[in-house]
Amino acid sequence: MPNELNVTPTKGSLIAIQKSLELSTLGFDLLDRKRNILIREMMLLIDQVKSLRGEISQTYRSAYEALQEANVTLGIVQETAMAVPIEDGVTITYRSVMGVEIPNVRLAESEIRMCYGFDHTNSRLDYAYVCFQKAKRVTALLAEVENSVYRLANAIRKTQRRANALENIVIPRYRETARFITDALEEKDREEFSRLKVIKAAKMKKE
Repeated sequence: MPNELNVTPTKGSLIAIQKSLELSTLGFDLLDRKRNILIREMMLLIDQVKSLRGEISQTYRSAYEALQEANVTLGIVQETAMAVPIEDGVTITYRSVMGVEIPNVRLAESEIRMCYGFDHTNSRLDYAYVCFQKAKRVTALLAEVENSVYRLANAIRKTQRRANALENIVIPRYRETARFITDALEEKDREEFSRLKVIKAAKMKKE
């Protein structure tokens, strides 16, 4: 029988190996639990991603169609668009799910205000502006959810690899080594018992 960890078959070695086996088994159970929690969290987000992807496609389609209509009725509105301020209200915080940092992307709530003059614009441009405001918010939400799914999926892969290593390599190795040491100690005990019997028989014969 192979000595998987190349240890000396002593009672001390057996106790150490059994302790390592116990810790490895506990580690596997914890990793398996973590993996299941992460999978459940990811599955909840995947449905949301599917819904948001459909919504964002429709939102951007509507926004660009509205912008096209504004361009048709007003000419190219590039100069007017320059009056729209750069969005700086995005904040990102994180929450931990089993040690995995999941982002929360927040866009500051603000009242929609037209930031350009009305002398050379019309309602179609206003509608395009509103559509792009909505697209901005959906984009922030989709970025949060997709990034969360990516992080969870990556963590699940790592957790699965570690669990597999414990289940298929480490734990079997400790079990095999513990069995080897146990068998070796039992064989040693049998040899010692036989030796004592021989000594006792020899002693009785002399007497």
